[in-house]
Amino acid sequence: MRYSEGRTIGLFTKVSPEEKALIDKKMKLLGTNNLRAYLRKMAVDGYVILLDMGCFVEMIKLLRTISNNINQIAKRCNETRNIYAEDVEDLRRGYAKTWEAVNELLKKFETL
Repeated sequence: MRYSEGRTIGLFTKVSPEEKALIDKKMKLLGTNNLRAYLRKMAVDGYVILLDMGCFVEMIKLLRTISNNINQIAKRCNETRNIYAEDVEDLRRGYAKTWEAVNELLKKFETL
């Protein structure tokens, strides 16, 4: 199937240099170089949302750290039959950091 198959109506318009620069800037922010696809998407849907996934990456790192800590504590508990207050405090701190990341993420979603 050819790319333009089904698209038979041409739409043409002119923009000012300032408008073109703004379009280019927004396309760059979205990580696209396809002007036709970008303009079609904007014309049909009216908006494009780009999510910053940095919060997710940080949250995943925190969850991995907590998971590793739990595994180490479980192993030590199985070997010694003891749990240490320091281990519990490490888990509490990791849990608190994770919730901070979740709350930051939720705040960002509220602004969409």
